[in-house]
Amino acid sequence: MFRTKDLSDILRAAEQGEHRLKRVLSVVDLTALGVGAIVGAGIFALVGTAAAGSGDRLGAGPALMLAFLVTALACGFSALCYAEFASVVPISGSAYTYSYFTLGEVTAWIIGWDLILEYAVGNVAVAVSWSGYFVELLRGFSIELPVWLTTNYNIAAQHPAVLESAPHLFGFPIIINLPAVLIVALITLVLVIGIKESSRFNAVMVVIKLAVLLFFILLGAFYVKPENWQPFVPNGWGAVMTGAALVFFAYIGFDAISTTAEEAKNPQRDLPRAMIGSLVICTVLYVAVAAVLTGIVPYQRLNVPEPLSLAFSYLEMDWAAGIVAFGAVVATTAVLLVFQLGQPRIFFAMSRDGLLPKWFAKVHPRYQTPHVTTILTGVVVAFFAAFMDIGEAAELTNIGTLFAFILVCAGVIILRWRQPELNRPFRCPWVPVIPVLGMLICFHLMLSLPWVTWIRFFVWLGIGMVIYLCYSRRHSNLATQNK
Repeated sequence: MFRTKDLSDILRAAEQGEHRLKRVLSVVDLTALGVGAIVGAGIFALVGTAAAGSGDRLGAGPALMLAFLVTALACGFSALCYAEFASVVPISGSAYTYSYFTLGEVTAWIIGWDLILEYAVGNVAVAVSWSGYFVELLRGFSIELPVWLTTNYNIAAQHPAVLESAPHLFGFPIIINLPAVLIVALITLVLVIGIKESSRFNAVMVVIKLAVLLFFILLGAFYVKPENWQPFVPNGWGAVMTGAALVFFAYIGFDAISTTAEEAKNPQRDLPRAMIGSLVICTVLYVAVAAVLTGIVPYQRLNVPEPLSLAFSYLEMDWAAGIVAFGAVVATTAVLLVFQLGQPRIFFAMSRDGLLPKWFAKVHPRYQTPHVTTILTGVVVAFFAAFMDIGEAAELTNIGTLFAFILVCAGVIILRWRQPELNRPFRCPWVPVIPVLGMLICFHLMLSLPWVTWIRFFVWLGIGMVIYLCYSRRHSNLATQNK
């Protein structure tokens, strides 16, 4: 269960013709994918709740700017560890492959199974969020979709009129989030056609949403009132740390770059640059957005789903609010694309190692993409996006991602100890200090999550272990080689 893969075997398997992916992505493409994954619903939605607080949770206020810096530091520690692994093992699979190389097969299986929470379950939450933004955008054009066609049963149950207006089948109301299903279907089609086409589609969306954020920053800067920044830390440092834990969602995604390692032209050089570069770009934007937002609107009024649009509505500039709403739709579309791209490549790597059935690793003869797992992921995400609650999906995504970060940080320390002579085109500085700090901060953020999320997390890992013991352990390539 703790057998590890040899690095030469990992690299050789990636170059086999049957399972080879097309290397077409440059450092610019990779950085754009990172920005596409990071800038999404977090900055367009969660920034308001983090500033104002909600329920018993106190908001960070104008110190939201510091909260973004704290979270960027935590993610930066993990990104440096990811970057070292990506330069040593430039293979699809992200943390799964890194764990197989350093921590053993059972740990690799656990993290591969866990990454489903980040990519697939995370995309369920993003698809539901996209649907909400899209409905609001249509409403701006005086187009109203039936509520029963744009929500889930849990929300509809709180409004009896919605249940009554919905069509019924055998006495049960039909409640489905159709926009979420359709956007997942469209993204899946784009990803099957090709990685370069997907990258170009993502690049267009990244340009649009960065333009919208810059529009918000540059136009909003003229209406900032410095007195809104006083007091700067209204609820103490504890509220700032709570805000940092919340806006962690706004940074999830930089690690998705590592899943495209086998499609990068020069992975050893470009993957570290893209991961760190995308984090730096997004951090600068996030701090600037937080400064302008809290400078325009008193932070107490920001606990709304669309805080950036609210800022311009507060200034009675509805035309500008509409532009921001459009940017939010584009932003979440880009996140859907990159996360939907990442999950099939995790399945692809696990199948190639024998931990999943071989058909998971099939590559389309024309498009050279893992089309089977791409379509499978699309079907599963679309199904749950049609009915699932966004809050539960987001919490599971968070705990799964933080757990993956912890294992990657631990893996860097172990690999430095076991194979100090290994060629590392990129070296994480100050090992073991930075990996340990990354592990501690991520674990602290995990502890801030509700206990119900921990129970679901352990149930999910338990299901994964049953599958490993019943199938994967016996069908693993390492197991068959030893017979």
